[in-house]
Amino acid sequence: MTVPENALVFDTGPLRHFAKQGWLGVLRFLAEGRPVYIPDSVERELNRAVEHVAATRAVLDADWIHVHRSSDFDFIEAFAHYDDRLVADGKNLGECGVLAMGQVYKCEVVLDDATPRQIAEEKGIRVTATVPLLCEAVRTKKLTMLMVEELVDHLLEGEYFLPFGLGGFRRHVLENGLLEYDEL
Repeated sequence: MTVPENALVFDTGPLRHFAKQGWLGVLRFLAEGRPVYIPDSVERELNRAVEHVAATRAVLDADWIHVHRSSDFDFIEAFAHYDDRLVADGKNLGECGVLAMGQVYKCEVVLDDATPRQIAEEKGIRVTATVPLLCEAVRTKKLTMLMVEELVDHLLEGEYFLPFGLGGFRRHVLENGLLEYDEL
């Protein structure tokens, strides 16, 4: 199975937390016609998460999220490389699949964890994260700043780790040059 280069490939974290807090539809809206994929390793992590967070089922049931399964040698080889670098105690298998898809299919990956993002950058994989996705939505007027501030506060209330606390999105993105004041 080939994955289009314009696809967005999501890791478990953003999908699980957006679903948990009732904001999954925002990710679909932000994809704006781009195909959205998850590797089967993310699907397995999401299936395990359903036991603790029932809302995660919405990700698995979403008809706009495609599960990638591959026995292609290049994909398996890339996955094994990332497995060697990232997996500890059976964790981070989702990130391995996401990185392998980005490497093999040249699509953009969505990773919020710093280490996998750094590896993606080292490997020349197009990578983004939740905060830059939301900043782009504000910049292009797809979402208002007020809506995004509410959304990220809900993610934080749901124990999602972001690089700021409740009420801190605006300050973070301005101080880090992710948005300019006139883009708010």
